[in-house]
Amino acid sequence: MTTPVKANVGPQEKQLLINQIPALKGKKILIVGDVGLDEYLMGEVRRISPEAPVPVLEVDSEDMRLGLSANVAQNVVSLGGEAMLVSVVGDDTGASLLKDLCEKNGVSWEYMIVDKSRPTTRKTRVMAKHHHIVRVDHEMRKYLSSEAEARLIAAVEKNVSKADCVIMEDYAKGVISGPGVAKIAEICHKNGKKLLVDPHRNNHAAFYSGVDLIKPNYDEAVIMAGLDFNELRENPNQVVQVGRALQKITGAKELVVTRGKDGMTIFSGDQVTEVPTYARKVFDVTGAGDTVIAALALGLVSGLSLVHSCMLANYAAGVVVGKVGCVPCEIPELIEYIKTAH
Repeated sequence: MTTPVKANVGPQEKQLLINQIPALKGKKILIVGDVGLDEYLMGEVRRISPEAPVPVLEVDSEDMRLGLSANVAQNVVSLGGEAMLVSVVGDDTGASLLKDLCEKNGVSWEYMIVDKSRPTTRKTRVMAKHHHIVRVDHEMRKYLSSEAEARLIAAVEKNVSKADCVIMEDYAKGVISGPGVAKIAEICHKNGKKLLVDPHRNNHAAFYSGVDLIKPNYDEAVIMAGLDFNELRENPNQVVQVGRALQKITGAKELVVTRGKDGMTIFSGDQVTEVPTYARKVFDVTGAGDTVIAALALGLVSGLSLVHSCMLANYAAGVVVGKVGCVPCEIPELIEYIKTAH
């Protein structure tokens, strides 16, 4: 079995990444996948309801943020790139709120498709300080109609030539289907564009056949490869076995397995490289994977190697896990974090 090589992350690598950040500016990333609106109701709990044995949240602030693929898009923008977001929303209040947020955050709405038969995905989190009390979801978890999927594929085909690469972000809300993956992969290859996929564990690895790079976390990789989850979930030393199985099933030449505090394991052809994570107090991992795929894509299209792109993505993720909720990684924070993280 291949022995992973440990990547060196010293002062020279750090300076290389900082020097590369200006090259991310203006790179166009086409993102296709599920989008949603993240809403937060925040306050304090001081009493129990007299109506039922439940806490009463006294709301002192409300917030709305871009979620799912829209969070990938805003991370692309915050890191200097241009996001071309292709997805499906309903004809409802959620879509209006999402559109306003996209425009406010520099994410173009021109590629969005409206399907009146579906609601716009909305997730409302009720929080007492940093603690979640409950989450309320508005969504339809089923695949698009043939008509809506045809419009989605047509939008990708029409605009892919303008992009530097394509991200497929699958949150299993129905925008990404097996036939859709195959068609989008064909379109990307025909146009010479790299297709990066952030997969969902509900789908077997064969669902993503034909993609160029796939980025699961370790648990997702085990499940998608059809391996024994109970045996392997507590044994991350088997990551090479898991990664090779995933490469074989999908045909992807490149694979990035994110492993939380253990960093990333990168498969590029026959070579396996481990990139460490960088210590920081973790407040919330929500959206960190979105930041990783955005920074990874921008790094690759700006000319960084896969290993250096993963280093950049690791640092970007380190910035956002120190905050609460889906928030983008900003360039000044990223540069400061690269300089100071150990």
